[in-house]
Amino acid sequence: MSHPWMPVSPCGDGCLTREGARVGPVRRGLRLAGAALVVAVALVLGPVLAVLPGRDRVVRRVLGGVLAALGIRLVVRGELAGRGRGALVVSNHISFADILGLNAMRPMRALAKREIASWPVLGTLVARMGTVFLDRDRLSALPAAVDALTTTLRSGALVTVNPEGTTWCGSASGRFRPAMFQAAIDAGVPVQPVAVRYLAGGRETTRPAFIGPESLIASLRRAVAIPDLTLELTVCPEIAPGRAAGRRELAALAEAAVASELGTVTVAGRAGPVAAAAPATSPARDAAPVPAAPPVQRPSLSPATRPGLS
Repeated sequence: MSHPWMPVSPCGDGCLTREGARVGPVRRGLRLAGAALVVAVALVLGPVLAVLPGRDRVVRRVLGGVLAALGIRLVVRGELAGRGRGALVVSNHISFADILGLNAMRPMRALAKREIASWPVLGTLVARMGTVFLDRDRLSALPAAVDALTTTLRSGALVTVNPEGTTWCGSASGRFRPAMFQAAIDAGVPVQPVAVRYLAGGRETTRPAFIGPESLIASLRRAVAIPDLTLELTVCPEIAPGRAAGRRELAALAEAAVASELGTVTVAGRAGPVAAAAPATSPARDAAPVPAAPPVQRPSLSPATRPGLS
């Protein structure tokens, strides 16, 4: 059961882009089997890979291999800040593939909900990457999570966080909750926003989204059925330490950067699903900047109050 302070996305089946061409059942099965094989080999060889020089490069190739096996092409626009210092990497959250793409771009630690650890195959891989799991049912666990992130950031590591606290369909986004931004302030490190979107056949799609209470398998099945699926990561300008007066302002700056890049509206989640209109699609962008797609109009929802996060 969801607690009142937990962010809950209003996204549901009505948010899914209309299905187009589908990959045949044999090819879908091969995609899933191929991804499972790549993960299994990586887990078996993990102890050896951990001590080899160029470990980050190996991790990038493994995760890129998982995405490729699933039929997902990764496109990265921009570049993360220089190495050797910590940064809090924050992004909108759409699909199970988000964390794979972010770490294929550059391996980093992650904060994720505890349920991900129980995902078949992928959960084990994510855990091996040093992910910190947060029990969202226990508000008392939040201060310890912030302290752990602060320590990790001070050590010079990159840490990725999904401040929406849940997944959205991608045609609209949730509010960036301020709590985890406190770790960046305490550690004195910059915040690096990254905008996540999915494209199918050159047009934006919401079909890979992990929405509502559905299982990982349901989201996977939709994703591997798309013939030409692209995961696009756009690195937004870095927010330097001290630019914001506090964590709320820092969260708002990061949220605005991602929303501006995606051309979406931000909707405050509430405890309980609501009906949502099917999203409009927008043309894929090439490397040159183009005007953002017009925002998708979504129902106006009142914010959920979450003790300790505001």
